[in-house]
Amino acid sequence: MLPEPDFPVSADQFIGRKAQIEAFCLALQQGLSSGRTSSFAVLGDWGIGKSSLLLKFAAICSDPNYGILPLLVPVSKDLGDYRRFAESLLDTLAETLATTSSLTTRLRTEVWNWKLKRVSMGGFTLDREAQEFFLSSGSSLLRHALGEAWKRFLLPAHINGAIFFLDDLHNLASPTADDVALALRDQFQWLGVQGMNYSVCFSARSDYFSAIRSFAEPAVRFYNKLYLAPFSQEETTQYVQTAFRASSEKTYRLSRWLYEKTLGHPYFLAFICRELLGCAHGSLPQTPERLWPDIFQRLERAKFRSDLAQVPEKELELLHALAGARGDESNPRHFIPAFQYAQFSRLTEKGLLIRTGRGRYKFYHPLFRLFLKGR
Repeated sequence: MLPEPDFPVSADQFIGRKAQIEAFCLALQQGLSSGRTSSFAVLGDWGIGKSSLLLKFAAICSDPNYGILPLLVPVSKDLGDYRRFAESLLDTLAETLATTSSLTTRLRTEVWNWKLKRVSMGGFTLDREAQEFFLSSGSSLLRHALGEAWKRFLLPAHINGAIFFLDDLHNLASPTADDVALALRDQFQWLGVQGMNYSVCFSARSDYFSAIRSFAEPAVRFYNKLYLAPFSQEETTQYVQTAFRASSEKTYRLSRWLYEKTLGHPYFLAFICRELLGCAHGSLPQTPERLWPDIFQRLERAKFRSDLAQVPEKELELLHALAGARGDESNPRHFIPAFQYAQFSRLTEKGLLIRTGRGRYKFYHPLFRLFLKGR
């Protein structure tokens, strides 16, 4: 396995996340019995492996023991509104069905015709701009089209259900996160009540539900929430063994060194392993410490400098102030009035700070702090 930090890991090379995979498989098994598969929210910070886990879940669905149709939908910021989001879900459903081996040739032809015609379903047009309109029209379009697809295509093909894997749902900025979460909950709960086994598994930032007042709200309670943390020491060791194709005995020292540097963060682990493999020409490096200064410079160019490219001068001053402060966490009140609370919020939105609790923030990774201290 050649580590590729900028791309999700393919399902056949996936490592770790045993508890999350077991929870998902259990939900699939229960869904086969009840006809209603639970929906999931995979939550975590940047680079933690959310997209890779979604790909793994999708591969599990394809197992004949489950017979679930996986529908992969990346959610980009250019979708704009919920109506266009709903259309992208239906496009993915049609395109996936049309290439599914369990469908007959006749049904595949019907799927393509259905895709061309379904844009007019529900009698809606796109000549209004109100946010509420796009939310209601998107929901109506989904309800109508998914119901028809279930009866016309999924049931005849003996498909047990379908799961929409929505990667980076936080990119759908209009309407708000709680509106989107609630709309999806209402939509897919209704479909389940009607005997149609559709569900959702989305990835988003760890604070996706933070704007919702209570975790008892229906928009939150509906989803089984899987929070991703960095790899454990054991998972890091497994990753290193696979990347360097060596036994645990040979990689023990390297695994410990990498865990100290990365704290198990998947992106940084993949980046450093890739650079080590390049420096050592694919073999196991005996003295990674000697290679570290050059690798860290490459990490600065590839990641940290691009992080700062989006930061205005005053927020950059705040980052440097935080880097020089004592402790891993900081309280904004210790930096007022030189800086404002809004600046902490903006840096959190950009993924450079993580809000760990009320009045507590930290850098998204200690290596970023190390970079700031060296500037």
